[in-house]
Amino acid sequence: MKSLLLALLLLPSLLFAQAKVDTISVFSPSMKKTLKAAITFPSSYENGKSSYPVIYLLHGGSGAFSDWHQKVTEKGIVNQLAEEHQVLIVTPGVGPASYYYDSPLLDSVRYETYMIQELIPFVDKNYRTLAQKESRAITGLSMGGHGAITLAAKHPTLFIAAGSMSGVMNIDTDLWKVGEEFRNLRKQGQKEMLGAINYQGPVFSSYTAVGLVDQLKNQKISVLIDCGVDDFLIETNRQMHSLLMENKIPHEYIERPGAHTWNYWTDALPVQFFFLTKSLKR
Repeated sequence: MKSLLLALLLLPSLLFAQAKVDTISVFSPSMKKTLKAAITFPSSYENGKSSYPVIYLLHGGSGAFSDWHQKVTEKGIVNQLAEEHQVLIVTPGVGPASYYYDSPLLDSVRYETYMIQELIPFVDKNYRTLAQKESRAITGLSMGGHGAITLAAKHPTLFIAAGSMSGVMNIDTDLWKVGEEFRNLRKQGQKEMLGAINYQGPVFSSYTAVGLVDQLKNQKISVLIDCGVDDFLIETNRQMHSLLMENKIPHEYIERPGAHTWNYWTDALPVQFFFLTKSLKR
């Protein structure tokens, strides 16, 4: 009996350990360069014939495609979630402060085009995915939270659910609780990529998440916004929550103790997956 109980207790960890991660290289015709991504498969994928839902999991500023595998405080959590929820998880790599948009000034910053027209079609063509809105979701941390919400808002036929963890819901650095040196560095980078943009409401720039709230109306996209109360981006998240409320757009909003750290994002990730997978069609 003791042996049976031990085996049952060990079973989840044994299953999770079988999840497979592949690193892929995807050429971007729009930017004329190759970018890396990781795909995590549940163990059932290799010897099966079924097609799977896909969750795109985005990294933050100055991050990399491998962050969600290497920087989390609970090693293997992405593998565990792929196994638990029976989904493919794609972690793309993009430019260090590119926010997952297309720059109107720089041909080297066309990450919206890359995500929507290049990476997603590549994944759907080369892997057994359920290539439809109802079976695709997106989330991310910090800059990746911005990317997840903005891409879902601008391409509502592609995603059934979108989430954000400590997301940059407004790229207006005057709302960020940061030092002046960092604030000015980010402002200069935004100016170089976007030129002069409108940071002020009620008509925000379409290059920032708060400027796309209207596009989330009546789109049947489940939305989850999560941010720590000690995060330097908390005011941008509260602003996004307020705008969603004003526009009567259904969403879930979470504030809890925590800051802009991997401890916070590691804890937040299972909650995101529980929320996102509730909407996925299999």
